[in-house]
Amino acid sequence: MILGLCLLIPVVAALLIAACHRRPNLREAVSLASAAALFLAVLSLSGAVLQGARPALTLGEILPGLMIALRLEPLGLLFALIASGLWFVSGVYSSGYMRGNRETQQTRFYVCFALAIASAIGVALAGNLLTLYLFYEALTFVTYPLVTHHGDEQARRGGRTYLGLLLLSSMLFLLPAMAITWWIGGTLDFTPGGILGGKVSGAAAAGLLALYAFGIGKAALMPLHRWLPAAMVAPTPVSALLHAVAVVKAGVFTVVKVVVYVFGLEFTPDAFAWLPWVAGFTIVAASVIALRSDNLKRRLAYSTVSQLSYVVLAAALLTPLSMIGAVLHIGAHSVGKITLFFAAGAIYTAAHKTEVSQLDGIGRRMPLTMGAFTLGALSLIGIPPCVGFLSKWYIVQGAFAAQSYFAIAVILVSTLLNAAYFMPIVYAAFFRAPAGQPHGEAPLPIMLALAATAAGTVLLFFAPALPLALARAVAAL
Repeated sequence: MILGLCLLIPVVAALLIAACHRRPNLREAVSLASAAALFLAVLSLSGAVLQGARPALTLGEILPGLMIALRLEPLGLLFALIASGLWFVSGVYSSGYMRGNRETQQTRFYVCFALAIASAIGVALAGNLLTLYLFYEALTFVTYPLVTHHGDEQARRGGRTYLGLLLLSSMLFLLPAMAITWWIGGTLDFTPGGILGGKVSGAAAAGLLALYAFGIGKAALMPLHRWLPAAMVAPTPVSALLHAVAVVKAGVFTVVKVVVYVFGLEFTPDAFAWLPWVAGFTIVAASVIALRSDNLKRRLAYSTVSQLSYVVLAAALLTPLSMIGAVLHIGAHSVGKITLFFAAGAIYTAAHKTEVSQLDGIGRRMPLTMGAFTLGALSLIGIPPCVGFLSKWYIVQGAFAAQSYFAIAVILVSTLLNAAYFMPIVYAAFFRAPAGQPHGEAPLPIMLALAATAAGTVLLFFAPALPLALARAVAAL
């Protein structure tokens, strides 16, 4: 019943938000109350899941043996906690951003945001590949109006790229991969140890893995990554949703889910031998593009492309330590990257600056914003005391366990590149003379949300018990 409630809360919230379109304060109160209720509902399941329970609910049957079904396990619980928790923080932030920038179509924004959370929760709770696919595609459709929010030609062009790449990749690659899995394994139900364990090997297994890896376009492996920077035409709260709360997290979550429950951690490593090379190339190439990007949101977008492939790289190593690192990095990237986008939105709202080259001295005028930005950057670089250090530590340990010196080299090089494209921003903000007209911090709701996520990057370093327990449970399956 609680699983059904977790899906129902954001859907009902969308309906209530639409009904409150003439009363902005009530509309936003409904959004925040729904987010809090969803987070508490998901959190109430954590104790049982950690003790081994796997709550399940069947929603319907499409064909004999093909069910729309929910089943909660540790990986899904982590994703559901991320999506529901960051929905609340994003709601606080959005109330300041949307009003501060006098954005139009605010009710539509909040409705689509709630439906995006519903879709993300559906992905997190999916008990089989079919259910996951349906919610995965729903997430693409309900976020399209958010990407094209401004309605101008640039927004429509970015929306076409976003929708086209995500739909084509899933229909051309992911659907055939699911059909082949059904044909070989006789089921689409997520199975501990893997549906395909012992049933396929060699080139056939490698080819099937390629269909999954590139079919899951939301994971943004190169060359199927262009939808992500194209979507940066959207308002900053949408960018935060895409990068930290729902969309890209649905992508890397699905990759890890497929590795663990379709192939299995005991699967022959030969089938996975090519994937670390693709992930490693994506990590380094996207970091180089980020380094050369002057637009702040574009730099953050390519940083996301790079960081997502840390999860893919770690999962492809097939060791328990690397899998712990992959799962932890889903959470670490969420809280670090949403902090960076919140800071970018605060800068735009208060100072109307969008380029890295415009940020000289801004830390003296917006010290809280740039202090939070610094913590988010340190987390993604992997410097303690921020949670990004923990996930990278486990990924490196997993790479040593797998004796993958290529993976170790990629992590070292990319860490230097991370520092190269983040730290000059921090230096210029605090140690160069301010330019332009004086200004202060962004509106209070923006600053409250920014402070919460920045604090989260540090608190999760010192108190990582829940995400670490969930990651270990995934790796032990």
